[in-house]
Amino acid sequence: MPEDYSRTLVADPFADGGLECFARQLRAGQTSAESVTRACLARIEALDARLGAFEYVAADAAIHQARAMDALLASGVDLGPLMGVPIAVKDLFAINGMPVTAGSRMPLGDVIGDEGPFVQTLKRAGCVILGVTKTVECAFGAAGINSVRGTPWNPWDAQIHRLPGGSSSGSAVAVAAGLCAFAIGTDTGGSVRVPAAMCGIFGLKTTVGLWPTQGVFPLSTTLDSIGLLTRDADDAAVALAALTPGSHPSRPTPEPGQLRLGRIRGYMDEQIDPDVHAAFETAVAQLQAAGITIEDVPLPEAEEREQLIPAILGTEVLATLGRERFEAHRADMDPVVAARIAAALDITADEYIRALRRQQALCAVMRERLRTVDGWISPTCAVPPLPVADFTDPEDGTRLSRGVTRCSQPGNIFGLCGANIPLTRVDALPAGLQLLCAPDRDAHAVAIAATLQHILGPRHAPSLESFLAD
Repeated sequence: MPEDYSRTLVADPFADGGLECFARQLRAGQTSAESVTRACLARIEALDARLGAFEYVAADAAIHQARAMDALLASGVDLGPLMGVPIAVKDLFAINGMPVTAGSRMPLGDVIGDEGPFVQTLKRAGCVILGVTKTVECAFGAAGINSVRGTPWNPWDAQIHRLPGGSSSGSAVAVAAGLCAFAIGTDTGGSVRVPAAMCGIFGLKTTVGLWPTQGVFPLSTTLDSIGLLTRDADDAAVALAALTPGSHPSRPTPEPGQLRLGRIRGYMDEQIDPDVHAAFETAVAQLQAAGITIEDVPLPEAEEREQLIPAILGTEVLATLGRERFEAHRADMDPVVAARIAAALDITADEYIRALRRQQALCAVMRERLRTVDGWISPTCAVPPLPVADFTDPEDGTRLSRGVTRCSQPGNIFGLCGANIPLTRVDALPAGLQLLCAPDRDAHAVAIAATLQHILGPRHAPSLESFLAD
């Protein structure tokens, strides 16, 4: 990138109209894949020295790929609605020609493997990969902190380094700051929904197995799913349809009067920050005023996440790393992540198997309960984007991290798909409304989310001028 963008800020090419608008303009000859890719790279150069969203930027490769997309389209080859769209991918995915670290200094290439089918699907769809975004070490943490490779800066506060949410921290920051059209993340205990809530964007957690995870660092082979971080539900609908074989690209959004939602009460409705609670209550009132039926739903099983998540995630990531590798590199790891993995050293085989069996039983129970409603709603994250300084002590970091995932982890344990709908407010930090739906109803969840988002209003974007490089 020979131009000097450090003191100016090129306009976000996807701020108005999103993916559908870009697709129309591209095919009408009003824009090009190369021009929007260069715009995103310019914004990365101007902002990312402060934001730290990217682990690696593949500028030359992205421009080359964008030019190839323009040439293909000019020759009459149309790869679909994501053709020429510049995206970012979480640093858990093997991508040919790019490094992958899983947010760690440990050598992990052997457990990640070669480029997998999902990245190949992105390429076949014509996506232009700008680079890889930062993640929590081994994706094991929802606060978004990585003391090993750096913690991205939440773009909603230029003065205080606040949590970006994790583990898809860099992907969320990149989308919120307009550094890419959308980004890829993963969600095992809230790792798409939580950073989406903290950064004021839309996040989709897909059903486990919807998209293959070969070539992706495995935090939990039981709970891992790939997800989308986008500006809004409309962009998520476009991307979901384009990347999912057999999915319909134009699923109609339901009318408010057709929707029946359950508001989760009990564990996921307790110990919520007052500002987050107020934002959620305001959103519920807006949805009811628009004609959506909302009824209270008790969900006492949500509390079981406190036992099941450590038993399943801790054991499975320890199995991925291997005890010898973990012990050899433990001192060099992020202390909170290391402590969480170390706790699994004492989990017995029968404890792990019992946890798996209980998780499978809960999935069946929740699938049945969701037959009576279109989905469940709750706050996405119990806390707002707190200062990173509050998490410097490992014990406090572990305790606070449990609070961050209080509302998100039950959805993973129950095997559901879900989304964060941003509740960004003028002059206030972001919050999120979580929608949880039955498994394998991902397009249904996005369609409902689009209806909710249209009622709640468009998201606000953060002011970024203070992040410009000196």
